[in-house]
Amino acid sequence: MAELSNLGYVVFGVSDLVAWEDFAVNIAGLQVGRKTDNALALRMDEYEQRIVLEKNAADDILAAGWELGSEDELAEYVGRLRASGITVMDGGEELAARRLVEKIYVCDDPIGFKHEFFYGPRIASISNPFRSNMLRGTGFETGSLGMGHILPGTSDYAGSVGFYKNALGLKVTDYIREEVAPGFVVDATFFHAATGRHHSIATAMIPGPKHLNHFMIQVKDFDDVGLAYDRVLKAGLPIVLTLGHHPNDRMFSFYVMTPSGFAMEFGYGGIVVDEDWKIVSYSQLSDWGHKRA
Repeated sequence: MAELSNLGYVVFGVSDLVAWEDFAVNIAGLQVGRKTDNALALRMDEYEQRIVLEKNAADDILAAGWELGSEDELAEYVGRLRASGITVMDGGEELAARRLVEKIYVCDDPIGFKHEFFYGPRIASISNPFRSNMLRGTGFETGSLGMGHILPGTSDYAGSVGFYKNALGLKVTDYIREEVAPGFVVDATFFHAATGRHHSIATAMIPGPKHLNHFMIQVKDFDDVGLAYDRVLKAGLPIVLTLGHHPNDRMFSFYVMTPSGFAMEFGYGGIVVDEDWKIVSYSQLSDWGHKRA
């Protein structure tokens, strides 16, 4: 049965492309790919784009791009969504060209952004490898695991959990329920796709003006987290959560505010789920660190 392989890319609508380019390149260590007056593509690896920034006053997530392995798998998956009552539209040639993929379909997330399903991402030429002037290690943890993860907040927690699990067919990895303040419980569910990054998407009832709470990118070298943290401090950027460690995905990371007002988690060491994985529920979001700054 066809299923989503990984979170291949994300699309953000941003009001300040100049600030984002500086943040992406000089803080996060990403590489600029295609660039126009109204859009900026960012590279993390051999894919020509992993993060797409489009000029837009929303300053929020516009789309999550989910990769499938072949045209047949994509067709089977879309057919199953439609049979279950989900409205899925053919994205068309123009959108496929902008996303640098062979074929693309689109559906709405109940909270207000898009899910895009695709196959055939464009790979950069061998003469144009990924380069970062900021990273000490060998780059970002991507490949079959995808670009990282996203956590959109929701006012309908049960509805979002049901949509990701029953409609999109993502698998529950685990849960975290923590009373972070008297009477305020954060209840989060984490989902993995077929290739097993601990979670490619998670959802929680987190109040906020934006759909996206944060996105995560993961480096292959532990030292690159500390070096990025130092760059954030030197630049005077707002730290959302200090260095810390999550008990469920075992990620060592910190969170910094992006120019669009949602957070970026920059981490190392996230685990991969296998067929023997056991679903559990944790009682704390972080087992050390991750203090609000």
